[in-house]
Amino acid sequence: MSQMPRRYLIVGPSWIGDMVMAQSLFITLKKQYPDCVIDVIAPQWSLPILKRMPEVSEGIAVNVSHGEFSFFQRRKLGLDLRQRKYTHAIVIPRSWKSALIPFFAGIPVRTGYTGEMRYGLLNDRRQLNKKVLKQTVQRYVAHAGPDNVQSPPEVPFPKLRFDTDRQAQLLDTLGLNLEKPVVCMMPGAEYGPAKQWPIEYYTMLAKLLVSEGDQVWILGSDKDRVAGDQIADDSAGIYNLCGKTQLVDTVDLLAGAKSVVSNDSGLMHVAAAVGVEVNVIYGSSTPEYTPPLTTEDNKNVFYLGLECSPCFERVCPLGHTNCLNEIKYEDLFRSINRRSKI
Repeated sequence: MSQMPRRYLIVGPSWIGDMVMAQSLFITLKKQYPDCVIDVIAPQWSLPILKRMPEVSEGIAVNVSHGEFSFFQRRKLGLDLRQRKYTHAIVIPRSWKSALIPFFAGIPVRTGYTGEMRYGLLNDRRQLNKKVLKQTVQRYVAHAGPDNVQSPPEVPFPKLRFDTDRQAQLLDTLGLNLEKPVVCMMPGAEYGPAKQWPIEYYTMLAKLLVSEGDQVWILGSDKDRVAGDQIADDSAGIYNLCGKTQLVDTVDLLAGAKSVVSNDSGLMHVAAAVGVEVNVIYGSSTPEYTPPLTTEDNKNVFYLGLECSPCFERVCPLGHTNCLNEIKYEDLFRSINRRSKI
């Protein structure tokens, strides 16, 4: 008698980069159980990104704000999901409330790190060994294996599908073209200024790239519009697209770029998953914790490793932010253009 395929309900993370990194877990599960079904509970904004992950059968929106408890809404969704008869749940966030939906859904095996003492809600509770699982993505992928891991798991790189037809529509709507090589810039850093390379450095780099025959597209949310305006500075060949596109649109726009310049941010992980070359600038964080998940020849990491780094603070506690200020735009320019000179 053939065994019924596993049906996974995964409670996904709430941040862009984390959701992209979670694809490494989905890929791992599909390698282990090719016929398994993977549904992901996620914020509404991330559902279009989940549709670009072939491993995911369905994204299920949970209509609560980030950090909101909403016990009764979570209970109702869990009870509604009982009819789907999931066999396994994986709860990526470590909060107590994030484990409620799989519990109310009556899922037999509910896996996650102990977190906020989630006894009863999880029945496959695991202690997070941060010395072994140093990277965020390793911690995600480890959910697919046995407990008490002794070595980091193999991490497959995320890979987002892009839509060439949608890309053509976006280029037409935004008045863009691919006649000149494109370098995308993502100057935003939701975490705080200690992760944001100076805007004036982005500006000088953008102008230098344009002078050498490239065009520059600045990507980000509406919160990044002012920074994008500063970088574009009404200069020909520099286009501020911040706030003019949806998150999923960046997947198709990035697919047309030759290179990307980004802080350690969610959009950096999107770019890496698209397969474009990424040049990543680290300040208060470190590439040992959240590296770009792509091949070695497709990434360039700029991290000074100062004595005070990494501090993981939102604002530099010493007031100088030298970890970012001392990374020069000329070094990034040489990195972006090295291939054309080889």
